[in-house]
Amino acid sequence: MSTAESHANRYPWTWLAFLLSVAVLAGSLYLTFGMGWKACPFCYYQRTFVMGIVAVLGMGLLTGAQRSTPLTLLALPLATAGLGVAAYHVLLERAGRMECPAGIFDIGTAPQQALAALSALFVVLAIAAVRDRPRDRAGFLPGIAGLVLGGLLAYAAIQSTSPIPSPTPEEYQKPPDICRPIRKA
Repeated sequence: MSTAESHANRYPWTWLAFLLSVAVLAGSLYLTFGMGWKACPFCYYQRTFVMGIVAVLGMGLLTGAQRSTPLTLLALPLATAGLGVAAYHVLLERAGRMECPAGIFDIGTAPQQALAALSALFVVLAIAAVRDRPRDRAGFLPGIAGLVLGGLLAYAAIQSTSPIPSPTPEEYQKPPDICRPIRKA
C-alpha cells in the first residue's frame, strides 16, 4: 500500500471533510461565476471561512501534519464561524429583513444552501475531531476551545458587517442577484 493510500485509510474523516469543503467552496464560487449572483458581506464571510478550511485541511494533508495534531480540530473554529454567520444570515431572511437570490437548481435560497452545506461540513469535522483527538492530552478541551473561538469569530464577523444598502426602486422590480434588505412599503 502506498503512503497516500495509507494516509487516506488512516484519516478518512479528514479526507471527507477536505473533499466536502472543496465542494462547498466550488458551490459558492459557482453562485458568483456560474449564476452571476453577487456575494453580500455575509456571503463573503461564509466563503472566506470555507476557503480557510480548504487551506488548513489541504496543506495539512499535503504535508502530513495530521500526525501531530488533528487537522479537523484546527479547521473546527472556521467551520463553527461559517456556520454561525450562515445561521444568522438565514435568520435575517426568515425574519423578513432580507431577501436573497435562489440557490443552485432553485433549491431554497443561496444562504439556506450555505447553511445546509456548512452544517454538513461542521458535523463531519466534529466527528473527525472527536475520533482523531489525542487520547493522552487535554481530552475535549481543545474541541470546546475551538467551538468558543469559532463562535467569537462568527460574532465578530456579524458585528463588523456594514449595513447593506437598499437598492433603487427600479432594482427592486427585478429578482435579487444579491442579498438585499426587504423593500419597505
